[in-house]
Amino acid sequence: MTCDLKSLIRTVPDFPVPGVLFRDVTTLISHPTGFAAAIDHLATRAQASGATLIAGMEARGFIFGAAAAARAQLGFLPVRKPGKLPVPTLGVDYDLEYGTDRLEIDPTAIAPGQRVAIVDDLIATGGTALAAAQLLREAGAVVTHAFFVIDLPDLAGAQRLRNAGLVVDALMDFPGH
Repeated sequence: MTCDLKSLIRTVPDFPVPGVLFRDVTTLISHPTGFAAAIDHLATRAQASGATLIAGMEARGFIFGAAAAARAQLGFLPVRKPGKLPVPTLGVDYDLEYGTDRLEIDPTAIAPGQRVAIVDDLIATGGTALAAAQLLREAGAVVTHAFFVIDLPDLAGAQRLRNAGLVVDALMDFPGH
C-alpha cells in the first residue's frame, strides 16, 4: 500500500526555490482510492492514540485532519493563520526558515485535559507542528501524537517533535528536501 501511495505524490523540482524538491499532495488528494487509504491510515492512528479531537494546521492539515476526524468519528479543530477566527483566540508566534509566522485557535473548543492528535500533510523542519503542539498544550490539551502523510527525514522535523515528547507517525517518507 505505502509504495502505491508514494507513487501518487508528485515531485516538483525547484519549487519554491532552486534546489528544493517539492512533494505535492494534490495528486494524492485527487486520487479517490489513494486519498481514502491515506485517510484510513491517519484515522486509525488517531483513534489508537486515544485522541478525542484532531487538530489540523492551515491549509492542507485541514484537508487531511478533517477527513481523518470524520472517518474516526472524532472532532476537528482548525489551527488557523492570524485573523481568521471570529472569536477571541489564543496564539503563538514561531520561527520559520526565513522569518516568523503565527498560529491561532479558539481556546473554548478544547476541554481541559482533552486528548488531541495533530494531523498534517507533511513534516519537514517541524516548526509548524511544534508551534501547534505548544498552542494546544497552552489551551489545556494533552498532545502526545502527531500524524503526517509525508516525512522529509533529512530535515529532522520528526526528531524535533520526538524531542518535544510527541510520538510521530508518517505514512511515507522521501529522502532529501
